Amino acid sequence: MAYIIRRILLLFITLALISLITFAVFQVMPGDPIRIMLGPDADEAQVETLTKQLGLDRPLHIQYLEWVKGLATGDLGQSIRFSKPVSELIVDRLPVTLSLAAITLAIVVVVAIPLGMFVARRKNSLSDVVVSSVTQLGMAIPSFWLGMLLILYLGMNFSFFSISGYVPWSTSIAGAFGALLLPALTIAIPQIAVKFRYVRNAILEQLELDYVRTIRSKGIKERVVLYKHVLRNSMIPILTIFGLITAEVVAGTIIVEQVFALPGLGKLLITSISSRDFPLVQGIVMYITFAVVLINFLVDILYSVLDPRIRLT
Repeated sequence: MAYIIRRILLLFITLALISLITFAVFQVMPGDPIRIMLGPDADEAQVETLTKQLGLDRPLHIQYLEWVKGLATGDLGQSIRFSKPVSELIVDRLPVTLSLAAITLAIVVVVAIPLGMFVARRKNSLSDVVVSSVTQLGMAIPSFWLGMLLILYLGMNFSFFSISGYVPWSTSIAGAFGALLLPALTIAIPQIAVKFRYVRNAILEQLELDYVRTIRSKGIKERVVLYKHVLRNSMIPILTIFGLITAEVVAGTIIVEQVFALPGLGKLLITSISSRDFPLVQGIVMYITFAVVLINFLVDILYSVLDPRIRLT
Protein backbone atom coordinates (compact mmCIF):
# COMPACT_ATOMS: atom_id res chain seq x y z
CA MET A 1 0.00 0.00 0.00
CA ALA A 2 2.85 2.40 0.82
CA TYR A 3 4.31 1.78 -2.64
CA ILE A 4 1.01 2.68 -4.33
CA ILE A 5 0.62 5.82 -2.19
CA ARG A 6 4.12 6.96 -3.20
CA ARG A 7 3.29 6.37 -6.85
CA ILE A 8 0.05 8.38 -6.55
CA LEU A 9 1.88 11.27 -4.87
CA LEU A 10 4.51 11.18 -7.61
CA LEU A 11 1.72 11.21 -10.20
CA PHE A 12 0.19 14.40 -8.81
CA ILE A 13 3.58 16.10 -8.34
CA THR A 14 4.49 15.32 -11.96
CA LEU A 15 1.18 16.69 -13.25
CA ALA A 16 1.57 19.85 -11.13
CA LEU A 17 5.08 20.51 -12.43
CA ILE A 18 4.06 19.89 -16.04
CA SER A 19 1.04 22.18 -15.71
CA LEU A 20 3.32 24.93 -14.35
CA ILE A 21 5.83 24.49 -17.16
CA THR A 22 3.08 24.38 -19.80
CA PHE A 23 1.47 27.56 -18.50
CA ALA A 24 4.81 29.37 -18.29
CA VAL A 25 5.87 28.37 -21.81
CA PHE A 26 2.68 29.73 -23.36
CA GLN A 27 3.09 33.02 -21.54
CA VAL A 28 6.39 33.73 -23.28
CA MET A 29 5.41 32.47 -26.74
CA PRO A 30 5.06 35.16 -29.43
CA GLY A 31 1.61 36.06 -30.68
CA ASP A 32 -1.33 37.84 -29.05
CA PRO A 33 -4.38 35.54 -28.82
CA ILE A 34 -6.70 38.52 -28.24
CA ARG A 35 -5.71 40.18 -31.52
CA ILE A 36 -5.97 36.82 -33.29
CA MET A 37 -9.51 36.44 -31.96
CA LEU A 38 -10.60 39.98 -32.88
CA GLY A 39 -8.70 40.28 -36.15
CA PRO A 40 -6.19 42.86 -37.37
CA ASP A 41 -8.77 45.66 -37.58
CA ALA A 42 -9.64 45.66 -33.85
CA ASP A 43 -8.99 48.86 -31.95
CA GLU A 44 -7.38 49.16 -28.51
CA ALA A 45 -10.74 49.55 -26.74
CA GLN A 46 -11.97 46.22 -28.10
CA VAL A 47 -8.70 44.54 -27.18
CA GLU A 48 -8.83 45.90 -23.63
CA THR A 49 -12.49 44.88 -23.17
CA LEU A 50 -11.95 41.29 -24.31
CA THR A 51 -8.75 41.04 -22.27
CA LYS A 52 -10.74 41.87 -19.13
CA GLN A 53 -13.56 39.49 -20.08
CA LEU A 54 -11.12 36.60 -20.41
CA GLY A 55 -9.26 37.54 -17.24
CA LEU A 56 -5.95 38.04 -19.02
CA ASP A 57 -5.38 41.35 -17.26
CA ARG A 58 -5.00 39.64 -13.89
CA PRO A 59 -1.65 38.67 -12.34
CA LEU A 60 -0.09 35.56 -13.82
CA HIS A 61 -0.27 33.54 -10.61
CA ILE A 62 -4.02 34.20 -10.40
CA GLN A 63 -4.44 33.16 -14.03
CA TYR A 64 -2.47 29.96 -13.33
CA LEU A 65 -4.51 29.04 -10.27
CA GLU A 66 -7.75 29.64 -12.20
CA TRP A 67 -6.46 27.51 -15.05
CA VAL A 68 -5.48 24.65 -12.72
CA LYS A 69 -8.90 24.88 -11.07
CA GLY A 70 -10.44 24.54 -14.51
CA LEU A 71 -8.26 21.52 -15.26
CA ALA A 72 -9.47 19.82 -12.08
CA THR A 73 -13.13 20.43 -12.99
CA GLY A 74 -12.81 19.67 -16.70
CA ASP A 75 -13.13 23.30 -17.78
CA LEU A 76 -10.21 23.86 -20.13
CA GLY A 77 -11.37 27.25 -21.36
CA GLN A 78 -12.68 28.49 -24.68
CA SER A 79 -11.03 27.89 -28.04
CA ILE A 80 -10.13 31.14 -29.77
CA ARG A 81 -10.42 29.79 -33.32
CA PHE A 82 -13.46 27.53 -32.96
CA SER A 83 -15.32 29.57 -30.29
CA LYS A 84 -16.19 26.30 -28.52
CA PRO A 85 -15.14 24.83 -25.16
CA VAL A 86 -11.74 23.17 -25.39
CA SER A 87 -13.00 20.09 -23.53
CA GLU A 88 -15.77 19.65 -26.12
CA LEU A 89 -13.30 19.81 -29.01
CA ILE A 90 -11.01 17.27 -27.33
CA VAL A 91 -13.88 14.87 -26.62
CA ASP A 92 -15.01 15.11 -30.26
CA ARG A 93 -11.55 14.21 -31.58
CA LEU A 94 -10.59 11.75 -28.83
CA PRO A 95 -12.20 8.58 -30.31
CA VAL A 96 -10.07 8.84 -33.45
CA THR A 97 -6.75 9.18 -31.61
CA LEU A 98 -7.63 6.56 -28.98
CA SER A 99 -8.69 4.08 -31.65
CA LEU A 100 -5.51 4.71 -33.63
CA ALA A 101 -3.34 4.33 -30.51
CA ALA A 102 -5.13 1.13 -29.42
CA ILE A 103 -4.75 -0.54 -32.83
CA THR A 104 -1.10 0.55 -33.00
CA LEU A 105 -0.28 -0.84 -29.55
CA ALA A 106 -2.10 -4.10 -30.34
CA ILE A 107 -0.05 -4.55 -33.52
CA VAL A 108 3.22 -3.82 -31.69
CA VAL A 109 2.45 -6.25 -28.84
CA VAL A 110 1.16 -9.04 -31.11
CA VAL A 111 4.18 -8.82 -33.43
CA ALA A 112 7.16 -7.66 -31.33
CA ILE A 113 6.89 -10.11 -28.41
CA PRO A 114 6.43 -13.37 -30.42
CA LEU A 115 9.03 -12.22 -32.97
CA GLY A 116 11.56 -11.39 -30.25
CA MET A 117 10.99 -14.75 -28.56
CA PHE A 118 11.25 -16.62 -31.86
CA VAL A 119 14.58 -15.01 -32.76
CA ALA A 120 15.99 -15.30 -29.22
CA ARG A 121 15.60 -19.09 -29.39
CA ARG A 122 17.63 -19.06 -32.62
CA LYS A 123 20.49 -16.77 -31.63
CA ASN A 124 23.05 -16.18 -34.42
CA SER A 125 21.04 -18.27 -36.87
CA LEU A 126 20.07 -17.15 -40.37
CA SER A 127 16.60 -16.14 -39.19
CA ASP A 128 18.15 -14.04 -36.39
CA VAL A 129 20.42 -12.21 -38.84
CA VAL A 130 17.64 -11.64 -41.40
CA VAL A 131 15.03 -10.41 -38.91
CA SER A 132 17.53 -8.19 -37.08
CA SER A 133 18.65 -6.64 -40.38
CA VAL A 134 15.07 -5.99 -41.52
CA THR A 135 14.09 -4.43 -38.20
CA GLN A 136 17.21 -2.26 -38.31
CA LEU A 137 15.92 -0.92 -41.62
CA GLY A 138 12.48 -0.36 -40.05
CA MET A 139 14.02 1.79 -37.32
CA ALA A 140 15.57 4.11 -39.91
CA ILE A 141 12.43 4.81 -41.97
CA PRO A 142 10.71 8.15 -41.16
CA SER A 143 7.03 7.66 -40.33
CA PHE A 144 5.74 10.22 -42.85
CA TRP A 145 7.68 8.54 -45.68
CA LEU A 146 6.56 5.09 -44.56
CA GLY A 147 2.97 6.34 -44.56
CA MET A 148 3.28 7.52 -48.16
CA LEU A 149 4.78 4.15 -49.19
CA LEU A 150 1.90 2.29 -47.57
CA ILE A 151 -0.58 4.56 -49.35
CA LEU A 152 1.10 3.87 -52.71
CA TYR A 153 1.55 0.10 -52.38
CA LEU A 154 -1.36 -0.93 -50.18
CA GLY A 155 -3.92 1.84 -50.25
CA MET A 156 -3.88 2.15 -54.03
CA ASN A 157 -4.02 -1.60 -54.68
CA PHE A 158 -6.43 -2.89 -52.02
CA SER A 159 -9.89 -1.37 -51.66
CA PHE A 160 -10.14 -2.38 -47.99
CA PHE A 161 -7.58 0.24 -46.97
CA SER A 162 -8.63 3.87 -46.83
CA ILE A 163 -5.91 6.35 -47.75
CA SER A 164 -7.58 9.40 -46.17
CA GLY A 165 -10.51 10.35 -43.97
CA TYR A 166 -12.20 8.56 -41.12
CA VAL A 167 -15.33 6.44 -40.77
CA PRO A 168 -16.87 6.40 -37.25
CA TRP A 169 -17.16 3.00 -35.58
CA SER A 170 -20.89 3.58 -35.15
CA THR A 171 -21.25 3.89 -38.93
CA SER A 172 -19.16 0.91 -40.01
CA ILE A 173 -16.77 -1.24 -37.97
CA ALA A 174 -15.04 -2.50 -41.10
CA GLY A 175 -14.84 1.03 -42.51
CA ALA A 176 -13.35 2.43 -39.30
CA PHE A 177 -10.80 -0.37 -39.09
CA GLY A 178 -9.88 0.05 -42.75
CA ALA A 179 -9.40 3.79 -42.25
CA LEU A 180 -7.13 3.30 -39.22
CA LEU A 181 -5.12 0.24 -40.25
CA LEU A 182 -2.64 1.97 -42.57
CA PRO A 183 -2.01 4.84 -40.11
CA ALA A 184 -1.57 2.29 -37.32
CA LEU A 185 0.93 0.30 -39.39
CA THR A 186 2.79 3.52 -40.18
CA ILE A 187 3.33 4.14 -36.47
CA ALA A 188 3.70 0.49 -35.45
CA ILE A 189 6.39 -0.69 -37.88
CA PRO A 190 9.22 1.51 -36.48
CA GLN A 191 8.03 0.70 -32.94
CA ILE A 192 8.09 -3.03 -33.68
CA ALA A 193 11.65 -2.69 -34.95
CA VAL A 194 12.77 -1.09 -31.68
CA LYS A 195 10.74 -3.18 -29.24
CA PHE A 196 11.62 -6.44 -30.94
CA ARG A 197 15.28 -5.87 -30.07
CA TYR A 198 14.46 -5.18 -26.41
CA VAL A 199 12.33 -8.33 -26.19
CA ARG A 200 15.05 -10.40 -27.88
CA ASN A 201 17.76 -9.13 -25.53
CA ALA A 202 15.57 -9.61 -22.42
CA ILE A 203 14.78 -13.21 -23.41
CA LEU A 204 18.42 -13.96 -24.21
CA GLU A 205 19.50 -12.62 -20.83
CA GLN A 206 17.07 -14.92 -19.04
CA LEU A 207 17.98 -17.97 -21.16
CA GLU A 208 21.59 -17.71 -19.98
CA LEU A 209 20.71 -17.82 -16.28
CA ASP A 210 21.18 -20.91 -14.10
CA TYR A 211 17.51 -21.42 -13.27
CA VAL A 212 16.74 -22.10 -16.95
CA ARG A 213 19.36 -24.84 -17.12
CA THR A 214 17.94 -26.34 -13.92
CA ILE A 215 14.40 -26.36 -15.31
CA ARG A 216 15.56 -27.90 -18.58
CA SER A 217 17.46 -30.61 -16.70
CA LYS A 218 14.15 -31.75 -15.21
CA GLY A 219 12.89 -32.60 -18.68
CA ILE A 220 10.29 -29.86 -18.86
CA LYS A 221 9.17 -28.99 -22.39
CA GLU A 222 10.91 -26.04 -24.01
CA ARG A 223 7.62 -24.30 -24.67
CA VAL A 224 6.76 -24.41 -20.96
CA VAL A 225 10.23 -23.15 -20.03
CA LEU A 226 9.95 -20.28 -22.48
CA TYR A 227 6.42 -19.10 -21.85
CA LYS A 228 5.87 -19.95 -18.18
CA HIS A 229 9.25 -19.06 -16.73
CA VAL A 230 11.48 -17.08 -19.11
CA LEU A 231 8.81 -14.74 -20.48
CA ARG A 232 7.41 -13.96 -17.03
CA ASN A 233 10.83 -13.14 -15.62
CA SER A 234 11.51 -10.95 -18.66
CA MET A 235 8.34 -8.92 -18.28
CA ILE A 236 9.82 -6.16 -16.09
CA PRO A 237 12.21 -4.80 -18.77
CA ILE A 238 9.69 -5.58 -21.52
CA LEU A 239 6.93 -3.77 -19.64
CA THR A 240 9.21 -0.77 -19.15
CA ILE A 241 9.77 -0.48 -22.87
CA PHE A 242 6.12 -0.92 -23.74
CA GLY A 243 5.24 1.75 -21.21
CA LEU A 244 7.47 4.14 -23.14
CA ILE A 245 5.63 3.30 -26.37
CA THR A 246 2.70 5.41 -25.22
CA ALA A 247 4.54 8.71 -25.59
CA GLU A 248 6.05 7.63 -28.89
CA VAL A 249 2.68 6.52 -30.28
CA VAL A 250 1.09 9.83 -29.26
CA ALA A 251 3.94 11.72 -30.92
CA GLY A 252 3.52 9.55 -34.01
CA THR A 253 -0.18 10.34 -34.30
CA ILE A 254 0.57 14.06 -34.67
CA ILE A 255 2.38 13.45 -37.97
CA VAL A 256 0.42 10.45 -39.20
CA GLU A 257 -2.97 12.09 -38.71
CA GLN A 258 -1.76 14.85 -41.01
CA VAL A 259 -0.61 12.38 -43.67
CA PHE A 260 -3.88 10.40 -43.64
CA ALA A 261 -6.19 13.38 -42.97
CA LEU A 262 -7.57 11.87 -39.78
CA PRO A 263 -9.63 14.22 -37.59
CA GLY A 264 -7.86 13.34 -34.35
CA LEU A 265 -6.07 15.22 -31.59
CA GLY A 266 -2.81 15.32 -33.53
CA LYS A 267 -4.37 17.18 -36.45
CA LEU A 268 -6.25 19.44 -34.03
CA LEU A 269 -2.99 20.23 -32.23
CA ILE A 270 -1.26 21.26 -35.47
CA THR A 271 -4.23 23.46 -36.38
CA SER A 272 -4.33 25.13 -32.96
CA ILE A 273 -0.57 25.82 -33.00
CA SER A 274 -0.68 27.40 -36.46
CA SER A 275 -3.59 29.66 -35.42
CA ARG A 276 -2.03 30.56 -32.02
CA ASP A 277 -5.06 29.12 -30.25
CA PHE A 278 -3.26 28.95 -26.90
CA PRO A 279 -6.16 27.68 -24.74
CA LEU A 280 -6.70 24.76 -27.13
CA VAL A 281 -2.99 23.97 -27.36
CA GLN A 282 -2.67 24.03 -23.57
CA GLY A 283 -5.67 21.74 -23.18
CA ILE A 284 -4.38 19.18 -25.70
CA VAL A 285 -0.86 19.26 -24.23
CA MET A 286 -2.23 18.63 -20.73
CA TYR A 287 -4.45 15.80 -21.98
CA ILE A 288 -1.52 14.12 -23.73
CA THR A 289 0.64 14.63 -20.64
CA PHE A 290 -1.99 13.14 -18.36
CA ALA A 291 -2.38 10.10 -20.64
CA VAL A 292 1.38 9.44 -20.70
CA VAL A 293 1.82 9.95 -16.95
CA LEU A 294 -1.19 7.72 -16.20
CA ILE A 295 0.18 4.92 -18.38
CA ASN A 296 3.54 5.12 -16.62
CA PHE A 297 1.73 5.03 -13.27
CA LEU A 298 -0.14 1.86 -14.31
CA VAL A 299 3.16 0.33 -15.47
CA ASP A 300 4.66 1.02 -12.02
CA ILE A 301 1.68 -0.72 -10.41
CA LEU A 302 2.10 -3.71 -12.72
CA TYR A 303 5.75 -3.91 -11.63
CA SER A 304 4.61 -4.60 -8.08
CA VAL A 305 2.19 -7.27 -9.32
CA LEU A 306 4.84 -9.08 -11.39
CA ASP A 307 7.55 -8.74 -8.73
CA PRO A 308 6.24 -8.25 -5.13
CA ARG A 309 9.76 -7.37 -3.97
CA ILE A 310 9.36 -3.96 -5.64
CA ARG A 311 6.73 -3.02 -3.06
CA LEU A 312 9.39 -3.19 -0.36
CA THR A 313 11.72 -0.67 -2.03
